[in-house]
Amino acid sequence: MSRGACPRVNCCGLLWSVVALLFGAHVCHVHAYSCHEVRTAFQLRSVGPVNRVPEAPGVDVDLLLCKHPGLSCCTRKMEESYLIAVKRETLHNIQSYSYELEHLFSGHADAFQDMFQYLLSFSQGHLSSLLEGTYPTLSRHALPHVNQLFSSLSRHLRGANVSVEAAVHQFFNNLFPLVYTQLINPGLDRELVWREMGDCLRMIRQDVNPFGPHPAVMAQELAGALGAGKHLGLALAEGLEVLNATEHIILSKECVKALVRMVYCSHCRGLTLIKPCDGFCLNVMRGCLASVSELDQPWRRYTTLLEQLTHAMANQHSMELALLGVRTHVSEALLYAQLHGPVITPTVDKVCGLSVREHSGIKPTHSEVTTSSMNLSTAAPSASQPLSEQSLAKLAHLRSSLPLKPSKNNKHDLRTLSREFLTYMRRYRPFFVVLPELLCERENGIGDSTCWSGDDVVESYTRRVVGNGLPAQRQNPEVKVRTPDPGLSAVKERLDRFCQETHERFPNLGQIEAWDELASGEVEEGSTDCDDEDGCQASGEGPDRTSHPDILSEGKSLGSQPGGDRLYVKPIKPTSVMVIGGSATSLRPRPWIFALLYVALCTLLTLCQL
Repeated sequence: MSRGACPRVNCCGLLWSVVALLFGAHVCHVHAYSCHEVRTAFQLRSVGPVNRVPEAPGVDVDLLLCKHPGLSCCTRKMEESYLIAVKRETLHNIQSYSYELEHLFSGHADAFQDMFQYLLSFSQGHLSSLLEGTYPTLSRHALPHVNQLFSSLSRHLRGANVSVEAAVHQFFNNLFPLVYTQLINPGLDRELVWREMGDCLRMIRQDVNPFGPHPAVMAQELAGALGAGKHLGLALAEGLEVLNATEHIILSKECVKALVRMVYCSHCRGLTLIKPCDGFCLNVMRGCLASVSELDQPWRRYTTLLEQLTHAMANQHSMELALLGVRTHVSEALLYAQLHGPVITPTVDKVCGLSVREHSGIKPTHSEVTTSSMNLSTAAPSASQPLSEQSLAKLAHLRSSLPLKPSKNNKHDLRTLSREFLTYMRRYRPFFVVLPELLCERENGIGDSTCWSGDDVVESYTRRVVGNGLPAQRQNPEVKVRTPDPGLSAVKERLDRFCQETHERFPNLGQIEAWDELASGEVEEGSTDCDDEDGCQASGEGPDRTSHPDILSEGKSLGSQPGGDRLYVKPIKPTSVMVIGGSATSLRPRPWIFALLYVALCTLLTLCQL
């Protein structure tokens, strides 16, 4: 009996010894993990000094954010480094997404200014050629005034406080003494008239009205088209200020802590490749950017204003026609002055109080007109006064047509540039409301069945996913949003005020017809508020992901980094990760352990049967 019982005892003891040995080997394998992957990630992401990462996992009772009951590769010093790093990385990601929008604004602001200067130079050249070719005796003295006019228009378009109407009327005021002595009365002593009557002629020009309606019409056309162009430049500068303020937002302490839990707490367990759950990421990002999302509605009104200003400037070639029409208006004004010279001369002689013909001994070239009872208002010639066909025939050569339609090979087309700008601008209308989603797209590039919930590895995120904006954050389970960002609140008020002042300055902006090729297929975005009825509460079915085709469609990423790389590249699915000291769901036995146990049991049973 003793010989039969002994092997059974030895077999049982041997069995437990093997089990203990295998379990100990497994435990030793876990403890042999040296936090190498955590150290590598710590170094590659420039989190902080790599010597802060321990060689082997342990228990750190000082952890504040990434606590869990098992072993950890994190220390309190690492948490401090994570707080700094995650703040820096989040701000950098925001800047990278707004980079293309900033480039769109600054690039088109420069392109519009270049186009304006090209059109000004083109118009100035045509006006100068008119004076030099048709009025050679007048041009030498008139060209400085032409240069002054277009210099004033250029400064106006660049944002200077220069009145277009004042610049146009000053040009014709300076032109009147030259026209009076060289076109209306070419036999007068030019130097004498300029010396003794120049100031008087300039002062009475608008009352005498020697150029008819053309100066006023020219001033009105230029003021309308150039005013819209100038304000478009100011609006683009305002948009750049808004984006700059967004890039330098202050992330709250609650936000930064939530970001550490989302991005880095998984590293403490060796999970350096697992991604946060979509709903978890949206809650954190929407909480961090709650004040940024409040810019959504003012930004939509602002982008609409940009479209209206662009239409006012470039629709129907408004600015191009206005600038190219300067030559025609000046030509018509000079023709008008010559044809109405018999009425202008006696009025000038009476008002300015100097009988030039008595000093010069030159007889007038036109019949005298009795002006004993004439005042300035009645002295102004009327455009409806009949002119002889002979007079019109003599001056017909002065009328010169200017082809305003550019050639097909001309790349300097303001309408094409404006259409391109509006096409890109409309894609960024929902920019501030989709920014949290874009940041989560960058963070969650992998469609794994498991994800990081902030506390553990889960199959899906089951907490409620809140909407955008400050009101929705009261229900945010991840980030406590206490007060709005005062800096962004000031930016919001400033943007609203700019839009209101612009509509007061241009009350008819909303009545300008939009281009059909841009308006077709456009769908107006709805409200950004989100509640339970809108399906914003997740019940293990995934987060609420609003579709924004304006930005995310057509395979185009929202922004590019300065180097030209795409902001979002979907990474390759990683290999399985190692879990240190995790919960029962994350710490699973290796398959080879079961195989060894099975082999050992079979061997022991065979021995016991011998």
